[in-house]
Amino acid sequence: MAKQPNKTQSGTNVQEVRQQNAQSAGQGQYGTEFASETNVQEVKERNARAEAQKGKNSGYSK
Repeated sequence: MAKQPNKTQSGTNVQEVRQQNAQSAGQGQYGTEFASETNVQEVKERNARAEAQKGKNSGYSK
């Protein structure tokens, strides 16, 4: 099979993908939208509490 420029081995058009990525970069992406609403400190505290609780619950009674 002859190698075609701007195409991957699976036949993806590289230029088309780059164009789509450039277009979607201007639109509100989920990652950035939700990241701005996330309170990192609160998440860390909840994770720490859950981890501590998990340690208490892991002991089995006889």
